[in-house]
Amino acid sequence: MQKAILSIIIFTITLISSTEFTAQEFSKIDVSPMDAAAHPNNWREANKLVKVVYSRPQLKGRSLDKLVPNDKVWRTGANEAAEITFYKDVTFGDKEVKAGTYTLFTIPTDGDWTVILSNHKNIWGSYFYKQEQDVARVSGKFSKSEKLIEAFSIVFDGEGDSTTMYLGWGNTIVSVPVKG
Repeated sequence: MQKAILSIIIFTITLISSTEFTAQEFSKIDVSPMDAAAHPNNWREANKLVKVVYSRPQLKGRSLDKLVPNDKVWRTGANEAAEITFYKDVTFGDKEVKAGTYTLFTIPTDGDWTVILSNHKNIWGSYFYKQEQDVARVSGKFSKSEKLIEAFSIVFDGEGDSTTMYLGWGNTIVSVPVKG
């Protein structure tokens, strides 16, 4: 009986003192969480045309031109540069693009933005951007949003193999047509 009680006491002390069993370190939620947008936007749809994976920075009272300066290459989101996947050959803006995954960069201006597809993948930010790795550069049509868009967002709107990608943040919306 004493051996059983002693075993229980030793087991209990071991269990209580062991962090291996009771404590895991999980990171906090990212302040610019990852998101994805796709067309068609029904996630159960097997025949996707395009999908973008990106992080969503927020304005938090800051001005867009301070966060995303004009005439400088931007990663199109936060953290890792955004990645866009085309599941079939497409016309992106006015450029023919082969099916595949590319990094999505933009160059903001006061008017239409330059939207860039690059072969340089799996990179953090735009610090290592190299123009010679561009696959396509197209003009993204600029328009104003009546409502403030707090968190950077990407959405697609269209039907079948024809859609438009919209990038929105602050009062800025940039659009690029995509056709399969």
